[in-house]
Amino acid sequence: MSKLVPPHGGGELKPLLAPEVERAAEIARAKNLKQVPMTSKETSDVLMFAMGAYTPLDGFMGRADWKGVCADMKMANGLFWPIPITLSADKALADTIGEEEEVALVDENGLIMAIMQVSEKYALSDDDKAFECQHVYTTTDPEHPGVQKVMAQKPVNLAGRVSVIDEGDFPAKYGDLYMRPAESRAAFADRGWSRVAAFQTRNPMHRSHEHLAKIAVEVTDGVFIHQVLGALKAGDIPAETRTKAIQAMIDNYFVPGTVIQAGYPIEMRYAGPREALIHALIRQNFGCSHLIVGRDHAGVGDYYGPFDAQHIFDKLWDGALVTGALKIDITFYCSKCMGMATAKTCPHDKSHHVSISGTKQREMLSKGEDIPPEFSRPEVVKILQAFYANQK
Repeated sequence: MSKLVPPHGGGELKPLLAPEVERAAEIARAKNLKQVPMTSKETSDVLMFAMGAYTPLDGFMGRADWKGVCADMKMANGLFWPIPITLSADKALADTIGEEEEVALVDENGLIMAIMQVSEKYALSDDDKAFECQHVYTTTDPEHPGVQKVMAQKPVNLAGRVSVIDEGDFPAKYGDLYMRPAESRAAFADRGWSRVAAFQTRNPMHRSHEHLAKIAVEVTDGVFIHQVLGALKAGDIPAETRTKAIQAMIDNYFVPGTVIQAGYPIEMRYAGPREALIHALIRQNFGCSHLIVGRDHAGVGDYYGPFDAQHIFDKLWDGALVTGALKIDITFYCSKCMGMATAKTCPHDKSHHVSISGTKQREMLSKGEDIPPEFSRPEVVKILQAFYANQK
């Protein structure tokens, strides 16, 4: 009997990837179906369906689920879900699709990735899209990257069951890093872990990140450093370099056997508090009992307060989620303490604090500036400096 948290919804993992022996025939069949082009976000969602990260969903959401998730973070059946998972299409294409008709879902490069049986079509007006933005992102500001994507969606949503038949180059490209929920659960069980803290990152880990992970190691059996492999913002460091930098930190500054590094194909929404919740839900499917939630988790700009993503966990109803937030204060290097600290552990004036951020580190690296050891480990800096040197 597993000691790990159960998948979301209390049942079994629900990967939507067709059995390997069936995929070639399904791909051939899909070529004769109407093709629905997907955005990079929708493609990312198909990959999440494939690996079972969106358990217990069986496909893209209908109107009732879309509205309930936006307004109350509940699907029509009462299941907790904080961000809608939808697929949009042009009206002209949607008008040609009949009820229960199968269609092929195609990525931006023309690769057929999935077959969907369309159970519902529903139009979203600009007011509907604004409703989604206000509830999920707490803003309708067109400068917000998540709002931009919602408002740019095509006018009709298609809902229905999905069967994934091709994951593209993701598994081959990332190898062992591309760990599925069933695989992470097996890895945790092999190590005898039952309490596992996930650390979400889309950046190389600096000293503040390292400190957060080490706090988590102290209070759980191990830490799952789980990085974003989907589309990122301009200027972000690619996963190949990030992986090497994170591994250098793990190898040199963590006790062996306390950390597992992996990645997953989600595309960031930058929804702040709501995104922290879906990150926790996904990590529950991966077998994690906790999600580390620090300052401005999944935020962008000044749209959210520094701890809004922590506070939203306190507003959930009993049974919404099993995986909880491991809430940690803002971390910094204190020259008086001569080490990493938080406001809860450091009594010294802010003049002694070195504030550390991924944005500041990227700026320093892009300008060729030296990165002080208070900011990032030298083994990590060496890898990042080599990457930036090759960009010139």
